[in-house]
Amino acid sequence: MSLEEEARVVEQIRTGREQISRELSKVIVGQQDVIEQLLICLFAGGHCLITGAPGLAKTLLVSSVARVFHLHFQRIQFTPDLMPADITGTEILEQSEDGRRQLQFVKGPIFANVILADEINRTPPKTQAALLEAMQEHQVTATGRRHKLEEPFFVLATQNPIEMEGTYPLPEAQLDRFMFNVMIDYLPKEDELAVVLRTTSSRPEAIEPLFTGEDVIRFHEAVRKVPIANEVGAYAVRLSASTRPGREGTPDFIDNWVSWGAGTRAAQTLVLGAKARALLNGKAHVSMDDIRALAHPTLRHRVLLSYKAEAEGITIENVIDQLLSNVSTSAS
Repeated sequence: MSLEEEARVVEQIRTGREQISRELSKVIVGQQDVIEQLLICLFAGGHCLITGAPGLAKTLLVSSVARVFHLHFQRIQFTPDLMPADITGTEILEQSEDGRRQLQFVKGPIFANVILADEINRTPPKTQAALLEAMQEHQVTATGRRHKLEEPFFVLATQNPIEMEGTYPLPEAQLDRFMFNVMIDYLPKEDELAVVLRTTSSRPEAIEPLFTGEDVIRFHEAVRKVPIANEVGAYAVRLSASTRPGREGTPDFIDNWVSWGAGTRAAQTLVLGAKARALLNGKAHVSMDDIRALAHPTLRHRVLLSYKAEAEGITIENVIDQLLSNVSTSAS
């Protein structure tokens, strides 16, 4: 990508946030933080885990984002009887016009740009692993043959935090594959009233596509070229390293409340996400504020609390808040 084209892409990102917000506001009320975090994941080329109760417009939000970017959207409802081939695809025996029989691969729903993996914790580990492999490798392997997935490829997996009976929670190593864990909560009363009145009076306006899949791929390249100072990157590393109990320099509350801390991928996520956030906010470089703003979605699924923390009523949000207060932005 030439310098001239890179400048055009950066300007496209800077002006795109307002356009995206305007289009999404046709069908989505509020949830600005959730929308921003989803866009950061999309612009940075990561995947997102979203945790929230049913009925909070998760499917509508993801499908609307897909329409804004003119991307192929597929929703997969995960159930206990779902098999890996149900999402990746399978080979069937077909007969050609000349009478020959041959195996033909039939693509599954994972062959799309935006995948909503609804209630991923309701399906067995074998099927979870098939999705997570596709997320990591951007390919599907069937009977020894590799099939590349469409680019860009973005997975939003949802979890219902209320009903845990009959579920298969994702192990920590698999949770780490997700760039962010976004929490979606109930709307304020004013926003909820606006949703009720709007959805019961008229049909929503059609969302106009603003970008293409090729645009998103160029966004990925532009995000990685955003400059970041060494001290800002070092702060991201310190935040991640400070979550690991039993290490030199780890705060006492981490030793008391955390049984397992975040790995290096957390620091990588903080830096890459901060670069995307900087561009979305019209900034030319990453700041400490960009790192701090993404600490919660980055760390909440990568830090495992101890039984002592649970007994004392300590939540992961409490731990991250205290971490941000204790870890200095300076190296000293």
